[in-house]
Amino acid sequence: MTTDSTLARQRRATDRARACFLRACELDVAVRKPGNVSRASPGHGMHAEMFIASAQAAGAALFQPGARVGERIEAAVAATWAVAGCNTNLGILLLCAPLAAAVEQHPEATTAEALKLAIGEVLTDLDLGDAQAAFRAIARAQPGGLGTAPSQDVRDPPSVDLRAAMALAAPRDSIARQYRDGFAELFDAGAVALGTGFSLMSAPAGGSPDAGTVAAVQRLYLWLLSRFADSHIVRNHCDAVAHIVMSAAQAWQLRACRDDEVDADPDFAAWDASLKASRINPGTTADLTVAALLIASLCGPL
Repeated sequence: MTTDSTLARQRRATDRARACFLRACELDVAVRKPGNVSRASPGHGMHAEMFIASAQAAGAALFQPGARVGERIEAAVAATWAVAGCNTNLGILLLCAPLAAAVEQHPEATTAEALKLAIGEVLTDLDLGDAQAAFRAIARAQPGGLGTAPSQDVRDPPSVDLRAAMALAAPRDSIARQYRDGFAELFDAGAVALGTGFSLMSAPAGGSPDAGTVAAVQRLYLWLLSRFADSHIVRNHCDAVAHIVMSAAQAWQLRACRDDEVDADPDFAAWDASLKASRINPGTTADLTVAALLIASLCGPL
C-alpha cells in the first residue's frame, strides 16, 4: 500500500530529477561539444533553442507519475515533435526514461550503488508493451541513418520485451547497450570524467555555466567520444569515420585532463566546424553525455 509520505517522497524525487534533466539538456547546448549543436555553433540544420524547447516539452511526459518506460518514451517523442518538428532528442529520451522511472520507484536511491540497483529493477521489468511503445516512438522520430534490422526491426511489431530487443541491437548501438548492461558505462563515465564535487546545478537554470562546469562537461563528452565509436556516425558514414573521430577525441581528451583550457583553444572550435562541414555529428555521444550528467546529479558527487 502506497502511503501519503511515500507519494510525497516520490513527488519530491521526481521534481528534483526533472529539474536536473532540464539542466543537463541546457548544458548539452550551452557547452561546445565538437560536431554537436551548441549556442556557439549551430549545425546540421538545427540550433540550440530547438533542443531547449524539446527538453521543456518532453519533460512532463518523461516524468509522468506512474507511467511505464515505453509510455514515457512515446509521449515525450510526441511532445518533442509538436514543438520542434524533427528529431532533436530521441537518444536522450530513450536513456532518460528508465532513469525517470527508477527515481519515481526508488526515491531513496541517491547513491551510485542504489541507483544502479533501481535502474536494474526497471530494466528487468520492461515488457512487450514497453517495446511496442518504444518501437512506435523510434519509427516516428526517424533517427538519421536508421536502417533495417534482421530481427526486431522497429518498423515491425516486436515479439520480445524492450530490454531483449535492445540487447539484440547492443552490438551496433551504444544506447541499446546501456539497456543491456544496466547503464554501467555511464556510471563509469561520470565517476572518471566528472570526478568528485561536480554539481549539475552549480549555475541557475538558464544561466551560463562557469568555466569549471564547461570543462567538466567537455571532459565527459571527450571521454565518451574517445572510447566508443559513435553509433550515429557509424550509421550515417561508416565505422572508419567513427574511429577517425575517436582518435581525434583521444588527443583532445588527454589535453582536457591536463588542463581546462581546451574550450579557449581556436583549434577546438575549428575541429567543431570541420566536423559540421563534413556533416559528421557525434549525436549518440551527446545523448550519452546528457544521461551521464543526469546520473551524476541524481547520485550527488561521485
